[in-house]
Amino acid sequence: MASPAPLTVERLGFAWPNGRTALNHCSFQIPKPGLWMLVGSNGSGKSTLLRLIAGLLIPRSGQIHTPLKAALVFQNPDHQLLLPSCSSELLLALPEGLSSSERSDRIHTALEQVGLSGLAQRPIHTLSGGQKQRLAIAGALASEASLLLLDEPTALLDPSSQADALELVHQLSHRAEQPLTALWITHRLEELQRCDGAAVMEEGHMGPWQSGKALIQQLARQLAPLQSGRAEG
Repeated sequence: MASPAPLTVERLGFAWPNGRTALNHCSFQIPKPGLWMLVGSNGSGKSTLLRLIAGLLIPRSGQIHTPLKAALVFQNPDHQLLLPSCSSELLLALPEGLSSSERSDRIHTALEQVGLSGLAQRPIHTLSGGQKQRLAIAGALASEASLLLLDEPTALLDPSSQADALELVHQLSHRAEQPLTALWITHRLEELQRCDGAAVMEEGHMGPWQSGKALIQQLARQLAPLQSGRAEG
């Protein structure tokens, strides 16, 4: 029997209290684990979609189906890292009922998976921006989440840390055993080259999945007339 799709969204609708519609009959499916990316202008509904999948918002209509536990990784890790040290932050994410040795093992494993081995007692305020983002991802792993929802996770990072974060999530979503499913919002078109599928969100709707390379070419064609007009002006 085939495994169920990691995520299926059916005719999802959501409106803010002021009446503005954020999502309108948004439907799509992530067919398999991997790294999947969304692009779109501000206000297109991307971040709202992630918060609905994570359960932080309640949809007005439609359904979200996933057999996986979801975890949201914010653009700014300072908005979700609450405790003073790496180990205490990960303790907060661990499921209940674990023994002391199990908690220690889970923390060690989560830090090792994101390249932060040996930093369990490191104060969070001493970490670089890239290390903080890795710690936020480690928290998702420690919580046993296998559906990562990443809202422009490289937006505040320097180029080296951007590349490291992207490579980390790519590796986690393509590992041989228990690969993660990652839904990643980006505004950096070069990041699309590393994804398994990419789509555009516009006015609360999501377009079809296509290769990152094809989407880069599509967006370049759309931008070309605008850039030409500016040059002529």
